[in-house]
Amino acid sequence: MNRLANEKSPYLLQHKDNPVDWYPWCDEAFEKAKKEDKPVFLSIGYATCHWCHVMEHESFEDETVAHLMNDAFVNIKVDREERPDIDHTYMTVCQMLTGHGGWPLTIVMTPDKEPFYAATYLPKQSRPNRIGMLDFVPAIKKAWTTDRENIMASVGRIKEGFGKTLEMGKSEADLRESVIGDARDSLAARFDRADGGFGSAPKFPSPHNLLFLLKRARKTESEQDLEMVRLTLEKMRLGGLWDHVGFGFHRYSTDAKWLLPHFEKMLYDQAMLLLAYSEGWAATGDPLFKQTAYEIVNYLEECLTSPEGAFYSAEDADSEGEEGKFYVWTEKEILEILSPEGADYFLSAYNFKPEGNFRDEATHELTGKNIPHLNKPIPESDAANTEALLTKLRKERGKRIRPLLDDKILTDWNGLIIAALARAGVLFNDSKLIQKAETAWSVIEKHCYSEETLLHRLKDESAEITGMADDYAFSIWGLIELYNATFNPHYLGRAISLQKTFDEKFYDSEHGGYFFTADDAEVLLGRQKEIYDGALPSSNSAAAMNGLRLSRLTSVPQFEEKSRGVFKTFSGQIEDSPSGYTFALLTYDLFLGNSIEIVITAEKQDEITTKLINTCRNHADSSTAILLKTEETAIRLDAIAPFLKNYPISKYPAVYVCRSFECEAPVYTVAEVESILS
Repeated sequence: MNRLANEKSPYLLQHKDNPVDWYPWCDEAFEKAKKEDKPVFLSIGYATCHWCHVMEHESFEDETVAHLMNDAFVNIKVDREERPDIDHTYMTVCQMLTGHGGWPLTIVMTPDKEPFYAATYLPKQSRPNRIGMLDFVPAIKKAWTTDRENIMASVGRIKEGFGKTLEMGKSEADLRESVIGDARDSLAARFDRADGGFGSAPKFPSPHNLLFLLKRARKTESEQDLEMVRLTLEKMRLGGLWDHVGFGFHRYSTDAKWLLPHFEKMLYDQAMLLLAYSEGWAATGDPLFKQTAYEIVNYLEECLTSPEGAFYSAEDADSEGEEGKFYVWTEKEILEILSPEGADYFLSAYNFKPEGNFRDEATHELTGKNIPHLNKPIPESDAANTEALLTKLRKERGKRIRPLLDDKILTDWNGLIIAALARAGVLFNDSKLIQKAETAWSVIEKHCYSEETLLHRLKDESAEITGMADDYAFSIWGLIELYNATFNPHYLGRAISLQKTFDEKFYDSEHGGYFFTADDAEVLLGRQKEIYDGALPSSNSAAAMNGLRLSRLTSVPQFEEKSRGVFKTFSGQIEDSPSGYTFALLTYDLFLGNSIEIVITAEKQDEITTKLINTCRNHADSSTAILLKTEETAIRLDAIAPFLKNYPISKYPAVYVCRSFECEAPVYTVAEVESILS
C-alpha cells in the first residue's frame, strides 16, 4: 500500500494498492519534491469517473509505468469532490493550455505548485495525437533535467495567463435588463424541438435552464417557454438517461435522443432534477413529472441515504470493469425472468432489439444488450402491470454486482438536496419530504457546522476540509427552503449566521462577488470566483439568490446589496454569453420584478392558519418571502427580523401583504388573500 491507504476518500482509496508511490495533497509531498529536485505529477479525478478507472488500470496499476513515475516525479492524487478548490485552479490551467477540460486531469508542476504541463486522460501507449505515459514520463524527466530554463519560461507564461482570468469578476458596469431576453432567445435558438434539451450531443440535463424558463413562462405567460420545459422533462424521463428499473438519473446523454447515458449517478443531478420535475409539475400538472420526482426520492432512499439520514455522493458508471454493465439487458434475460406475455409487452414497450441498442465503447458495435427506454408515457391502464414487471427486474438486477458507492457526504451537495426536498415537500404538500430534508440538515449541523462555519466533507463520522463557497451558498439555500417549508425560525437563524460568515470570509469587498475559497484558505495561483452555471449552479449564482431572499425575509438591506453586487461584478461575462448563466439570471429577473412579502400572524399554526399559508403559497412563487409569526416563534423571529415586532398577534389570524415596497391593510380570510394575490 502507498500513503493513500490512510485517506477517507473512496477515490483515493481506490489507488492505495497502486505501485505508484502516491501522496495525498500535503506539505510532505512538496517538501520531498524540493529536496529531491523533482517535478510533481498531479492526478485529479473522482470515484465514479469512468476514464479515471481506465487510466488507473492501464497505467497506474502497471509496474513499468509506475517505476517511471516514481523515478521522475513526486506523485499526488486528489479527489476533485473533496478539493474542488484545487481542481478549479488546475482545470482553469488545462482549459487555457488545451482548450478543453475533463477528468482525469493531469498536471505536471514545479515543487512550488506552479504548473507547466496539463492534459486529461493519457493512455499507456502513444496514439495519434495523444502521447502515452511510456513516452510522456521520460520526455518530461529529460526536459526537467536538460531544459529547465524553457520549463520556467512556460511557468511564467501560464501564471501570466492565469492572472488574466482573475480579472474576470471585476466589472463595474450595470447588467442590462435585456440580457434576460437574450438568454431566453439563445436557449430557444438551440432548443431541440424533436427531443428536447439544448444543442446536440452530448446533452446534459442542465435543470437550471429549465427553472429559468419556468420563471419566464410564469412571468410572461409564454406557452413556448413552457413547452421547451415540458418536452425536455418528458424526453429525459422517457429516454435511457432515466434508470427505468431502479430509478434515478444518469449523469448525461452521449447522444441527442437521451438514449445512451454516461451511467454514473450523481447526488447533485438528483437534487437539481428533483427541483425541476417538482416545479415542472406545479406549472403543468403533468402526472409523469410528479411520479418522476417521487421516484428520484425512492432512488435516494434506497441507494444514497446514510444511516443517519444525510446523502452519499454518487454511484459509479462501471461495475466488474465495464461501463453500464449493471444497467443493460439482453432479450434472453428478459425472456428468462418474465412470463412470456410479460416479456413480450416489456420488450415492445421498452424498445428492445435482438441486436441491442447499446454499443461497445471501443468498437462502437452493437453488443446485443439494451438500455430500456420509452417512446411515450405508460398509459394509466398499464401502469400497475408495468410496475409489477419492473419490480421483478429490479429484484433480479439486485443479484448483480452493483457499481461502487462513493459514500462520502459532501456539505454542498447535501445543501442542494435539502433545498430540493424541502421545496418539493411544499409543492406536493408532503411533510415526509420535508422531514427528509430536516433529517439531512441535522446530520450536517451535527458534524459539519461549528461556530457559524462549515466543513466540507463527512466520512466515517469524521468531518474535515475547510468549507468552500459552494458549501455556504448551497447550505444557506437549503436552510431558506427549510424555513419556507416549516416556518421554524431555527433554520432562518442558521441561514443568517452562515450568510454573515460567508460575507466576512468570502466576499470581495473591492469588486463584489464571492471568492471560491475563504480569506484564510490555501492560495494556489490566485483566488478565483465562479459564476458559470455548468453541471450545477455556481456559488455566486446561488449566493445572489440567497442574498435577495434573506433581505426580503429580514428587511436587512446589506444582504440585497451584496446580491446586487454579484450582477455588477460579473456583468461582462454574463452579457458575453447569457445562456451560460441562467441561474444567476433567474435571480436577476426577480430583482427586476415586483417583490412580494407576506407576514402571517396567529396564536398558533392551526387548521385555519394552514389554509391561509397554502393560499399564499398557491398564488406566489418560490421567491416570495412568507413569514409566520406565532406565540411560539415570536421571540426568536423578532430577534432575527426586528421589523416583525410591529406585527401584533391577535385572536384571529391575519395576513399582511406587501408588494413592491407598498403594504396592504391586513386581511383575515382565504377569499381576501386570493383577491389580493391574484
